[in-house]
Amino acid sequence: MNAIDKLVNGIDTIIGKESLIERLEKKIPLKVKLGVDPTRPDLTFGHMVVFNKLRQFQDLGHEAILLIGDHTATVGDPSGRSATRPVLTQQEIEQNSQTYLDQAFKIIDPKKTTLRRNSEWFRKMSFDDMLLLARKMTVARMLERDDFAKRYEEKEPISIVEFLYPLMQGYDSVMLEADVELGGTDQFFNLLVGRALQKDYGQLEQVVITMPLLVGLDGKRKMSKSYDNYISFNHSPRDMFGRIMSIPDEIMWTYFKLLLEYTDTHMETLKIKHPMDVKKFLAQSLVSRFFGEVIANQELEYFETVFSNKEIPENIPEFSLETIEKDPITLADAMAHSQLFESHREIRRLIEQGAVKVNGEIENNFKFYLQSKQCPYTIQVGKRIFFKVI
Repeated sequence: MNAIDKLVNGIDTIIGKESLIERLEKKIPLKVKLGVDPTRPDLTFGHMVVFNKLRQFQDLGHEAILLIGDHTATVGDPSGRSATRPVLTQQEIEQNSQTYLDQAFKIIDPKKTTLRRNSEWFRKMSFDDMLLLARKMTVARMLERDDFAKRYEEKEPISIVEFLYPLMQGYDSVMLEADVELGGTDQFFNLLVGRALQKDYGQLEQVVITMPLLVGLDGKRKMSKSYDNYISFNHSPRDMFGRIMSIPDEIMWTYFKLLLEYTDTHMETLKIKHPMDVKKFLAQSLVSRFFGEVIANQELEYFETVFSNKEIPENIPEFSLETIEKDPITLADAMAHSQLFESHREIRRLIEQGAVKVNGEIENNFKFYLQSKQCPYTIQVGKRIFFKVI
């Protein structure tokens, strides 16, 4: 596959394809923009799809511009939303921005990335400047967006500030003089606003490239933390491997294509193999990309020990009641002490859903007591987490 074919491979929609191909054939360096709003601390594999495409442009010598939307994050992107996003504090935005960068640079090359923040220009804008920008879009045009139209029809509130968001994202493209903007399919309207504003400001209109939305672990909805069907860049190698192994067989080919950038021809050579073996290879490949081949091989071995052989793995974490200084201790408190779970709320949900086993027996009472005279206890949570209380 040549360079141009690779760049247009795997995309969902492209506006301005002829212009892009012409500039690529003439080897004109392009400014390729990807904007991310730091509204949450974690990037997911859904973000990896567009980061892969940005890296492809980067590898071919084009300028990759990673735009941190530290100002647009105060508004919140309404794309795909049925309600206004909650307002974040400046401290939350700054913290999330730093974690975004730490994670993004696992995919793209920091040395070849131009990092910008849209607070650079928005904090300098006066109210008159914003009014001038607002005059460039009509309410009727805004209501062409599916999510706005649906909320309007269902009499759900739409904040005026949400109408400003597409204009702000589009204005980013003007300020950066972007030649190409990348985004998910849910960003299509916003990316087109960028083209319209650039034309209005006398600039060459950016090429719009949207990438497919990655389906989450449930095999139905897009990957999202809101749906709890996600894999994040910050998951541990074990959790990442296990979550990948939980995806339905039929969607793993999408993961090969969008995350590992496999061609259809390459995937055909895998489809003759057993689905379980192929999925192990997928999990091993993705974990290796984030944590290296050695750790990926260790996680494969762990998975096969626990799942294929249905054994309790060796060298699982141990916690002593003496160090906890509680005897007895509730199952929920013991799980919290292990620091293997995100919150007490998650722990309670896991116990009540029957996902926790104590010495091989399901225990759905979060007030179940563990006592030193009955130790050791082997705790299993789901299919991936094991620890002992001694």
